[in-house]
Amino acid sequence: MSKPKPKILLVDDESFYIDVLVDLLKDDHKPVVAKNGEQALRQAASAPRPDLILLDVLMPPMNGYEVYGRLKANPATRDIPAVFLTVKSEVADELKGFDLGAEDYITTPMSPPIVRARVRTHLTLSQARRQLADQNRILEQMVRERTEELSHTKDVAIFCMASVAETRHAETGRHVLRTQHYVRILAEQLRDHPRFSHYLDDSTIELLFKTAPLHDTGKMGGPDNILLQPRSPGPDEWEQIKRHAQLGHDSLLRAEEELGTTEFLQLASEIVYTRHERWDGTGYPRALKGDDIPISGRLMALADVYDALISKRVYKEPLSHEASVEIIREASGTQFDPDVAEAFVQLQDELKRTSAKFADR
Repeated sequence: MSKPKPKILLVDDESFYIDVLVDLLKDDHKPVVAKNGEQALRQAASAPRPDLILLDVLMPPMNGYEVYGRLKANPATRDIPAVFLTVKSEVADELKGFDLGAEDYITTPMSPPIVRARVRTHLTLSQARRQLADQNRILEQMVRERTEELSHTKDVAIFCMASVAETRHAETGRHVLRTQHYVRILAEQLRDHPRFSHYLDDSTIELLFKTAPLHDTGKMGGPDNILLQPRSPGPDEWEQIKRHAQLGHDSLLRAEEELGTTEFLQLASEIVYTRHERWDGTGYPRALKGDDIPISGRLMALADVYDALISKRVYKEPLSHEASVEIIREASGTQFDPDVAEAFVQLQDELKRTSAKFADR
């Protein structure tokens, strides 16, 4: 199949010059004619687009500069190269065209060899620009695909590590899925709240969703005989369990030291270290109180407690959603930030649907 001839739009109100150009270019190109600015704009926007425009400067009622300006203002035609045709050769006129972005000037009377050479040069440059743009689009797509693959790989690795941590406490990977969705639902509800809007933007909410599964990584350092026993831990055992917040925090700090700090590691460390703090200051490991507790820890605390209440454990049966909501409502202002607890109550139906969607198998 033969390669299609380049389409060249010839714009001139003088039939003589149009006839000359058509005769010069018709053998190797596909000339298309426009006798005024409006015709030129319609022809330029029609498919297939011209590969090059030869544009007369002196045309009534719309001169070549005006036509060129409108071509550049239209996304469909802005990338078509244009060469001005004019009987004028004053430097000021040429500078005006170049300032507008024109590729070149051809003055009349025209020299056929020069016209052919200029057309060939600008078609070659235009083709090279298109090829470069196509290559850039391909590279950008490859980068997007690679970035998505790396992001997915990271998500899988995080989920696997988090699932291992949860099994140390007789929990399942579905707990990881449920709690990260609870956190996102709560965060999106609170994003416009005056106490939280400075923190909860799109990127932070997405990062909260990504880091939430790591909230109990410290359990991997806990004693199996306590974590897996079929009864509630005693006072001394509970003190050992409480160490997991510090263990998880320390492990993420070591990761930062070895790999360099990132927003992801910083937020994950914050969640691990503060999700057991309580609004009234009676939590652990640092007995933080009120707004001293990071927002990430406050959101994770409520999400994790709700899921613990409605889930079966070796040492307890699950509570109903309704009973769990009542417990959280009663803990507002003591264990939980009151505004986070209020958001939870408002969203309880959506949270209930989420827990069913990711129920243990």
